[in-house]
Amino acid sequence: MPSEVTEGKIARFSQSLTKLSEAPTYAKSRYQTDVYQEANRLLETEEGLEILFKYADRFDEAGVFQDGPWEDPSKLQPPLVAGSLQAKGLPYVIEMLSNLRMLAIAEGMEEHPTVSKEMAMDFLNEVMALNLDLLFPQATEASRIEKKENADEAQRLFQFISRYLSSSALSETLIHEIKRLTAQRPIMVKRTVSIIKMAKEMLKSNENDTQKEVLQQYVASIEGPSNLSHLYSQPNEYRKQLMNLSVEELQRESEILGRSMRNTGLCSPHHSVLARLLSRKSPELLPALLQLSGKGKANFEEHEELVHQLIKVALFPTTCQSVYGLALLLERGVLSASPVIPGLRRLIELDIRPEVRNALFKANEGEGLTANSILLAGVISVLGQPLGVGQGLNPTCQAARGISLWAQHAPGYLLEIIPRAARDGEIDMVFEGVNIYSKDLQGGLAPELHPELDPVSIVLVPHLDRIYSEMMTRVALRGEDGHRWVNPAFYGNWVQKGFSTVIEPITGNIADYPGFVRLFYATHHPEYNDEYELIYPNPVGIFITNVHGKMLGFHAVSIQRIAKCPKGNYRVYFYNPNNDGSQNWGQGIVSTVMGNGEYFGESSLPFDEFTSRLYAFHYNPYEQGDSYAVEQDSVAKVKTLAKESWGKEYKWISG
Repeated sequence: MPSEVTEGKIARFSQSLTKLSEAPTYAKSRYQTDVYQEANRLLETEEGLEILFKYADRFDEAGVFQDGPWEDPSKLQPPLVAGSLQAKGLPYVIEMLSNLRMLAIAEGMEEHPTVSKEMAMDFLNEVMALNLDLLFPQATEASRIEKKENADEAQRLFQFISRYLSSSALSETLIHEIKRLTAQRPIMVKRTVSIIKMAKEMLKSNENDTQKEVLQQYVASIEGPSNLSHLYSQPNEYRKQLMNLSVEELQRESEILGRSMRNTGLCSPHHSVLARLLSRKSPELLPALLQLSGKGKANFEEHEELVHQLIKVALFPTTCQSVYGLALLLERGVLSASPVIPGLRRLIELDIRPEVRNALFKANEGEGLTANSILLAGVISVLGQPLGVGQGLNPTCQAARGISLWAQHAPGYLLEIIPRAARDGEIDMVFEGVNIYSKDLQGGLAPELHPELDPVSIVLVPHLDRIYSEMMTRVALRGEDGHRWVNPAFYGNWVQKGFSTVIEPITGNIADYPGFVRLFYATHHPEYNDEYELIYPNPVGIFITNVHGKMLGFHAVSIQRIAKCPKGNYRVYFYNPNNDGSQNWGQGIVSTVMGNGEYFGESSLPFDEFTSRLYAFHYNPYEQGDSYAVEQDSVAKVKTLAKESWGKEYKWISG
């Protein structure tokens, strides 16, 4: 039932629509504004869209759109919808009403002389396909920096419309989006799961969907891939059924769930239920569930007692995604690093501070687990999926990059600072001979964290953020880019001491850009650097630009490797702390996460395109190749891309 307040708003809207309907054609404009204002008041309520939709078949007849750009629905263009929805004032309200009018036509509530039901449905499908980032907001630098006007309202509209759509065209778009997201193997899968659930609802209303089989594979991956898990969706019921299976039947069940997990990177609650049962009843079948290779099996057999302990403490239906983390942790052989085992055991009985416990509970509301279980599950995921760490909607790319780098190359160090942050409420780092303690610092780039983070990030990022900011403050007056000194101190001694930046620190101008480009080629491109390969990820700084090539700010990423793609062209494969590494940076520069030789979790760009967005990098001066040999055409192409995008914000004084 609508609230009394809403009842009043409904009455006022209905009255304004009636007055508009009764007004002569030449006087419509006098009454349209009242309709828009009352509609806007309804849009501010939870039931507003549903209520307005009931009136949508009257909009045209009443003259809601008369004499305006939205009057003839046959002339409306799907690519323009998002812009109107993000505008201030009347355009936003009219666009909302226009889409509801189009939905009314598509549903047969209104017959329109120039737009058929099929045309209206095609229009809405295209609108949805073009605006998946509004329907399922991305956690990218662009979306974080360019906070879109009316984003929440637009998301509600698209979710409302999606309940009525069932075409295969939208299914194909959703499938591509799911494949793109799962290719990145994120630790936090909320956005992916949301899209899969939407796809499931579409399947219900359109059993003949041509994409049905593919969509069902993803639905099954989060709800239960086997016949048994499909029949018994509740974890407790599924557990009862597992107790009655023979070893051979458990083997088959493990294989099915394991293959689904490896194919999609997604787990269902059944994965953790089965893992817990196998750990107690048939531990020899765990490698089948985890789909371990020879290396993974050897690691499992060597550390089987600890694996059982980890499963018992950390793997529950609500932490099921960590089953995948455990599989990859064993594949990577992380347990063979001497500090890792005592580090993991320490977390099981760690005395976690009340405020840290509360933060972990808040991000995992309603799960009914201990803070230690939540944290340990998070650690398993991070150690198994170092490239799955994301900064969420926080300006903390430096901290996320650190967690990823340490998970890859210094797991012992990571397992040292996690307990300190969780138990002691502080960590410290040495910078130029002086200890910096996080508890003594205030602020940072993100004093208030957006909560959708993995447990390790929830615990560590506040401390890492403050320490990194403090280090940068201490070198702010040196007349050079502070990252030269801060990155090796913050991330570790494997960060090379050679450093180059495109921005002249004193003037802020761009000086000798061709020299900067040649040096990057000579130290990183295999054809010019004597084929030296990266040993550790290289923390570099890039300019972030939007789809129009306009500069938005700076961002921290890590170059993982540089290699030829399947087509034989050199690409830079990098870790992007954004939760979505597939981004359009304008000028046709679109980083990809699949299809160009990327490993799970990597983004990639052609070498020259990546270079055009680079502003700072580290290098080994003793592994520098022939900068003079870099082709002038390559330098010129990179310079043109740079000057016509982020370069418009700077003064170029030479080169």
